[in-house]
Amino acid sequence: MPTYDYECRECGHRWELFQQMKENPKRKCPGCGRLKAKRLIGPGAGIIFKGSGFYQTDYRSQSYKDAAKADKQAQKSESEKSSSDSSSSKSESKSDAKPKSDSGSSSSSSDS
Repeated sequence: MPTYDYECRECGHRWELFQQMKENPKRKCPGCGRLKAKRLIGPGAGIIFKGSGFYQTDYRSQSYKDAAKADKQAQKSESEKSSSDSSSSKSESKSDAKPKSDSGSSSSSSDS
């Protein structure tokens, strides 16, 4: 339910009233008691978020979004570069590894 601003045309008293949109405007001034109140057209309060789940970062400026996108692309290219470097180093480390020897099984067969 919106909050409406009212002003008395007789005494100049101004007040706010919380009422449903479908209600008729009030005419009686709480200050002087005369039927000279008029509902004013205001700028409105904008959007009010209540509850959890709304974050300041949800509504960022375009420049912030552009900078974040550039950072994300830079991180992506760096990760692709590092993953290609690490895959080549993994293949080198596999070739450097010692081959498995069956010395345990062959020594037992030669002992008998």
